[in-house]
Amino acid sequence: MQHILLGRSTCRVSRLGYGCWRLAGSEGVETPTEPAEGIRAVLAAADSGITLFDLADVYGGGRCEELFGAALRERPGLRNELVVAGKCGIRRAGVPSAISPYRYDSSAAHIVVSVEASLKRMGIETLDVLMLHRPDFLMEPDEVAGAFVRLHDGGKVREFGVSNFLPTQFSLLQQACPMPLVVHQVEISLAQSTALEDGTLDQCLASRMTPLAWSPLARGALVPTPGAPRGALTDALIEAASARGVTPAAIALAWLLRHPAGIVPLIGSIRASRIWEAVAAIEVPMDREEWYRLLTAARDRRLP
Repeated sequence: MQHILLGRSTCRVSRLGYGCWRLAGSEGVETPTEPAEGIRAVLAAADSGITLFDLADVYGGGRCEELFGAALRERPGLRNELVVAGKCGIRRAGVPSAISPYRYDSSAAHIVVSVEASLKRMGIETLDVLMLHRPDFLMEPDEVAGAFVRLHDGGKVREFGVSNFLPTQFSLLQQACPMPLVVHQVEISLAQSTALEDGTLDQCLASRMTPLAWSPLARGALVPTPGAPRGALTDALIEAASARGVTPAAIALAWLLRHPAGIVPLIGSIRASRIWEAVAAIEVPMDREEWYRLLTAARDRRLP
């Protein structure tokens, strides 16, 4: 397994990360049938060499963090081998009152309380990375920066970042923070390449910030299934995979790994076999011509 540093931090992580959002079940996708299956998925990801694990307080209503914590307790010493990333800032409808809407909350009070609750559910003392899950339209950058400083000085969070921010929103927050923001988690895949053109990946390169790609396989759309309709991208993925003896999913992940920003894709399968198939992407070389051939197939048109 190859490793990189997260942005301008000392956190060294595997080139693939594991997203824990499915551990407690998620509608419409491959999910565990019992808690033990979610725990086994975490351990299988760790056994494959993955060291970065991505969580959020809203995943499974907190249950995903609890299952991750159970996996850590099942294997003493594992926590010291991993980089644990968490997210906060999304608030569900109906809390604290029946009329409370689904919303974003980057207030200092909510950030601190959320982190403390996440640490308790996982049974750990420190998050290696904390990200704001979504940009809050009412965000006050100085207030957020104050919460980050408080959490860092209290030993509860080592590094900080954002998720799903626009480049301008990132710049606004970074200007207020005394520490560098080291990661930006955003949806990136062959089926969703907006980050290539909206300045997100350019900013990551310029700021030495590591992009984390959620849904790198487009919620399974980039994993061909027998009998399903095939388009230009599916054909291109199958052809490239066949030539290398890997799966189409590994090719789609290798496409992300090729970008100079140092993208870390977050895979989320609960099957050990698929986790290992994804890890094979690390060893897939991809030249400039093939990278653009796949992009062209994904867009189904020639570049301008």
